[in-house]
Amino acid sequence: MSLGPGALSDAELLALVINTGAPGETALDLARRLLATVGLKNLINCPVEEISALHGIGPAKAARIQAALELGRRLGQNSQPRPVVRGPKDAADQVMGSMRHLEQENFRILVLNTKNQVMACELISVGGLNFASLTPRDVFKGPLRRGAASIILCHNHPSGDPTPSNEDVEITRRIQEAGRLLGIEVLDHLVIGENCYVSLRERGLA
Repeated sequence: MSLGPGALSDAELLALVINTGAPGETALDLARRLLATVGLKNLINCPVEEISALHGIGPAKAARIQAALELGRRLGQNSQPRPVVRGPKDAADQVMGSMRHLEQENFRILVLNTKNQVMACELISVGGLNFASLTPRDVFKGPLRRGAASIILCHNHPSGDPTPSNEDVEITRRIQEAGRLLGIEVLDHLVIGENCYVSLRERGLA
């Protein structure tokens, strides 16, 4: 817990998955013997029957080992480059599909790192926007936790008309002021309509 999993050896990591030892052997002893017999690189393709046949492992430990390896394999397959936001269209592409048909107003933020890569899309509120009750804490709690460099505000108009209201402009300016104090830049505010959007930044309103 103090040093993190990166400080552990292959055998120590495997021992945590194995969890318990066998008569006369600790979980670490079993892990070392398994790695010496099969090898780390071959373990993912090793049949469960072969792993469970090793003295002290058995089917339950073998199943845990294969489950952990499968999670790692899936993570490797799903690791795709984070999308980069170079302008309002890139940002709109991230939310248009999920927001354009919503029957209630949703207020979301795109959370960006220093390379303008999207780290997350966070839902802040649902329903008619009550801007008076929307606080900087609501908006910046997630970005601060993620170490964000900047954010982009997004909300939809269920009417399909993305024309910004005076209230849209006012809340944008308030959140931008809070962002400056917190060191997180508010790059833009997108209003999503029916297959269209308006960027307050492009219109000089943010």
